[in-house]
Amino acid sequence: MKKIFSLLLAAVFCYSFSQQKGQLRRVATVGFMNVENLWDTIASADYIDGTKDISNPAFHRSVPLDSLKYLETTEEYKGEWSDALLKGKKVVRNQILADDFTAKSSKNWNTKNYNNKLGNIAKVISEMGAQYTKIPPVIVGLIEVENRQVVEDLVKQPLLAKYNYGIIHYNSYDARGIDVAVIYQKRRFTPTNSLKKEIKIYDDGKRTYTRDILVVSGMLDNEKVAIFMNHWPSRSGGEARSLPKRNAAAVVLKQQMDSVRAADPATKLIAMGDFNDDPVSASLKNYLKATGSPKDLSEDTPYLNLMYPLYKKGVASLAYQDAPNLFDQIIVSQNLVSDKLQKDFTLFKTEIFAPSYLISTEGNYKGYPFRSWNGDRYTGGYSDHFPAFIVLQREAETK
Repeated sequence: MKKIFSLLLAAVFCYSFSQQKGQLRRVATVGFMNVENLWDTIASADYIDGTKDISNPAFHRSVPLDSLKYLETTEEYKGEWSDALLKGKKVVRNQILADDFTAKSSKNWNTKNYNNKLGNIAKVISEMGAQYTKIPPVIVGLIEVENRQVVEDLVKQPLLAKYNYGIIHYNSYDARGIDVAVIYQKRRFTPTNSLKKEIKIYDDGKRTYTRDILVVSGMLDNEKVAIFMNHWPSRSGGEARSLPKRNAAAVVLKQQMDSVRAADPATKLIAMGDFNDDPVSASLKNYLKATGSPKDLSEDTPYLNLMYPLYKKGVASLAYQDAPNLFDQIIVSQNLVSDKLQKDFTLFKTEIFAPSYLISTEGNYKGYPFRSWNGDRYTGGYSDHFPAFIVLQREAETK
């Protein structure tokens, strides 16, 4: 096999904006990590209580299989799964991977391995951007989490616990039962609103299910920001055949970003995640209309894909069958882009985080991200994707 990442490591993994020398700065890292199937060891199903407020996470929650017999259900539901159609109903939805991540499965997924994986992820998060800020990220998006419980277990890890991370998570209708989430340092970020936005996609006329887009608005050091966390439909079935699904996701993301920007143009927007497309793909260029150059930003093209310069240099965040891709991207609104240090937050640096311990050193995946899984075997690794982050900067407050 070709070892593509051994070549890519020679490339510049970061994209920097200028700053004036000698000026004091306040900085904040915002980033995300695909945590590659972070499952606990308990087989579970989704329980949907549509008699409650559907904006409440308790409406749709993960429940251990052995607890289902104690829950009230109204019917054996056969229809389409969506918040609107399940209003007033109490139903159970089985996950297709419910039994995969248990000690009895072929993966032999046990408490020891689970705790090891939590520690690995905490280590990565604790170091993202720390060379610039001296602390872990203020805001972190998480991709491929099973439920809220695994996120709670993660933020309790010793490397993260002292930073008092809050959690925003909603269960999605994804068939595998995987979700996205956001954690944040309560001292510096205060959420004011959050919601999940369904992406309705179809395959041969039949509804298929993917992850929701998680939208979180709030105050970062007293500045308005909005985070859009994404995990778009995969390329299963081929890139061309699956592209309409990601185009549909791009339309939903653009609608959400445009809506926030229209309500308050001063809000700084940050969309990030695993888009399962490269920066030059139609979904991002033509449907989201994210440009790769600050020079092309305008009222009609207000979003900048920070990964485009890295992509052009050959940087990748993952590989499949020796083909490199930069699926892990961060896209920001025009008001975050400046070549000068200002009184409010602007971009300082964008980086694909790839320290040596995140790179496989042997076997078929030598030079690739050091993944957690090789088939059903837990490797003790981290993820099959490199994480990504941005560093924001502004003038330091002086007395």
